[in-house]
This record gives sequence, C-alpha cells and structure tokens, in this order.
Amino acid sequence: MMLAELNRLDEDGFVAAIGPVYEESPWIARVAAGLRPFASVQALYVATVNVLREAGEERQTALISAHPDLAGRLAREGRLTPASQNEQASAGLDLLTPEERAQFDALNHVYRGRFGFPFVICAREQTKASILRAMKRRVRHSRSEEIETALHEIEAIALLRLRDLVSED
Repeated sequence: MMLAELNRLDEDGFVAAIGPVYEESPWIARVAAGLRPFASVQALYVATVNVLREAGEERQTALISAHPDLAGRLAREGRLTPASQNEQASAGLDLLTPEERAQFDALNHVYRGRFGFPFVICAREQTKASILRAMKRRVRHSRSEEIETALHEIEAIALLRLRDLVSED
C-alpha cells in the first residue's frame, strides 16, 4: 500500500492495514491514526514507537505477551499470525531437529517462568544458533532489562513489517 493511500484511510481502515505490525495489538495503530498524515514510512514508524513507549509498562508487557513462543506449540499447530510464521521460518525455526525443538522448548519454559512473558527477538535478523545464544544470555537479565530488550526487538520487528506493508509515494 502506498503511504498516501494509508494517510487517506478512515481510522478503521488504517487500523486494519497496519494493526498487525504490532502482534495482536491494534491499539497502537488506532492511536497512531490520529497522528496522520505521515510524511514517510520512517515517520509512521517513529510515531508508532512513541505510542508504544508512552503506553506504560502494563500495556508494554501485554504487547510482549502477545508474541508467540519461538518454535513453540502455536507454531507446531500452525496457529501463528502469517507475519510470525514467515519470520520464524526465515530463521529456520520451522525446520528444527527433535534435539533443537527440545532445546527451544526448555529455554522458552525457563524464560517464561522467569519473566512471565515469552522471549521476543527479531527472528528475521537471526539464525537458529544466534537465537539460542540470545535466549541463554537474556534469561540472566533483570526483568526491567528484559522488558527494554524485548521492546527494542519488537520495534525492529515493526520496522521490517511496516516496510513490507507500506511504500513511499
């Protein structure tokens, strides 16, 4: 979709178009709709990041929690959003050996038990090996460090998704 077209949509159309950029969290797009028009995709991205960063910890952790476990049950059952499915596949998470799957399941369990939300990383910028290394390293973070890291990763995911969805005029 062209940016000019996105800027002209009514609020519901705007939310329908870019709501999926932030996993199961169309409220970000709804707030950003009121900030139009956007001069560039980068300006749109910055506006959505500002909405997220101003939302407060409760909404931020709800967004983190909306993400699926990497290579988890939802992936095995084919119940990921199309964007999450493609992103996990880009890192090879759809082709795990039984040993790798067990490793991901164990790390997901430890991580979720420690922080109360799933491990989030921009899978399109990673490999299976780099994701496993990050999981092992990040599980040692404090909760506040990990919320910040997860939000940074979500922002990276959002930028890539926006670039996939919206073209400059």
